This record gives sequence, C-alpha cells and structure tokens, in this order.
Amino acid sequence: MNRRHVIRALGQGIGLAALAVAMVGCAGGNDAPMETASAGQIGEYRLGPGDALRVIVFGEEQLSGEFRVDGTGKVAMPLIGEVSAKDRNTRDLEKEIATRLAAGYVKDPKVSVEVLNHRPFFILGEVRNPGQYQYVNGMTALSAVAMAGGYTYRAKEDYVLITRGSDPKKELRKAPITTSVMPDDVVRIPERYF
Repeated sequence: MNRRHVIRALGQGIGLAALAVAMVGCAGGNDAPMETASAGQIGEYRLGPGDALRVIVFGEEQLSGEFRVDGTGKVAMPLIGEVSAKDRNTRDLEKEIATRLAAGYVKDPKVSVEVLNHRPFFILGEVRNPGQYQYVNGMTALSAVAMAGGYTYRAKEDYVLITRGSDPKKELRKAPITTSVMPDDVVRIPERYF
C-alpha cells in the first residue's frame, strides 16, 4: 500500500469515528443545553417573595422584628414603610434600611438582616418523594435527591434537568448532579430507559 492510500484510509477512519461520536451524542435522549458546573454555582443568596427575615436595628427594639417579603418583593418596616428586597442580598437590604432610617429617624443606625426561612425548591421525576422542600444553604442537586428520599430504581443518576427560578425564560437545562440548587428552582430527575 502506498502512502496516499494509507492517508486516505486514515482520513476515512477518523471521519467515521467522528460520525459515530456525533450519533452517540444525539442519542442522549435530552436536547436541553448542558449547564457547566461553574455556571451551576449560583453564589450569593438573593431575597424574594416568601422569605422570612429577622431585622435588628441595634438600640431600637421597637424597629426590630421578624418580617416577611411580600408577593411584590417588599418588606414593610416601621417608620420607613416598604423597602424593596427582591433580588437583593442581605447586606444590600441592611444598607437600604440604614440609609432610610438615617434620613431623619435614627442617628447612625446599625442594621442587621438575617434570613429565617428560605423559599422552597421543587424536585420532580424519579425520586421516592417528589414535591416541594425547604431550601437549605449550600444545597446541591444530590442533597436535594437525598431530601426527597433518594432515587427510584428507574432514575438516571448521572445528571439532572433544572429550571432556575431566577431565569426569566424558565429554560430547562441539563446539569451535573453536583450543581447548586437555589430557592424556586425546579429539579427533575430523568428516567433511564434500560
């Protein structure tokens, strides 16, 4: 066999291998885009409707207490009225409350905000007890599966399908089992077929 025939045979073999890899990828059963592990790490907790908060204004007990973020994403505070909390972290909310109190109500206010109860997340599909569960800081999809009683015998265990509560498009994405879960997320455990 001369050199040209060897190169042509190798080229055809590589082409066939690439075609086989592409066909296996298409046969995966789910066309949802894959969320990378780093994209799954959402980071800092953002407040939203339904969160229960403890607000402490140091030295001002009558301004301190437990409050709930209402359906519009606001917290009704004494003296200063409604404060927007939706999509903010607790530090941002502390600063906003302190700024409003400093504008004629309290001299040099020191404010602390703590989340007492987080919004729930949802888990569906091939878990023993699908449904709504209370969010816990640092959750992953695997810990969500554990909260829901573990996998059923038909579960596909190597990835999850997730719809982010913070995603305005509510896109269904494929994600590694180690991806972070946040409040309002919907996690679905797919079924394996064989």
